[in-house]
Amino acid sequence: MKFVLASHNQKKLREMAEILEELGIEIAPLPEGAPEPEETGETFEENARIKARAAAAYTGLPALADDSGLCVDALNDAPGVYSARYESAEYAAYAKIHGLKIGAEPLPPDAGDRDRTMRLLHNMEDVPDGNRQARFVSAIACVWPDGTELVVRGECEGEITRHMLGAGGFGYDPVFFVPAYDCTFGELPAEVKNRISHRANALQHLKQKLKNKI
Repeated sequence: MKFVLASHNQKKLREMAEILEELGIEIAPLPEGAPEPEETGETFEENARIKARAAAAYTGLPALADDSGLCVDALNDAPGVYSARYESAEYAAYAKIHGLKIGAEPLPPDAGDRDRTMRLLHNMEDVPDGNRQARFVSAIACVWPDGTELVVRGECEGEITRHMLGAGGFGYDPVFFVPAYDCTFGELPAEVKNRISHRANALQHLKQKLKNKI
């Protein structure tokens, strides 16, 4: 059975392919030129559905889509679905409406992972140790051309450090501390992170659901 992944991210494709291959599922990348819908959902699940629906409609194949991000308790679950756009002008408008703490000026459009991570640490500088709990969240949607939908969610609990630690991973990994391993995602070997991560957890849930369906 062939599925299409609503992403051009080769790392995501390999990770999903490795976990789902024993079910006889082949994962193909999203074709070049396929439309990329605007992610207007207020939850990870909604955004995953939006992307999977668009990919299924365009290709005529069952489609998988992932939406993920970081949720920090002390920031009312921000950055959340804005994790890749944290402190952007778009996020600033959203934060103002919801009374969330933001920096003095939005980050420029070309801001990178480090810029967003440093702004996150700045916005949390007054949050005491012991109150810096956070979690990475991944929602994966599977949509069939006939409209059938399946959505799963995976999480990984941790805490936000006060400084960036480790050069591995990407995004907020260097400030996401996992007590069980006494280090950040940025310090964990890739094979360990990929086994315990939010996306790995979501994929295991997806695997079981698809196994039952197939």
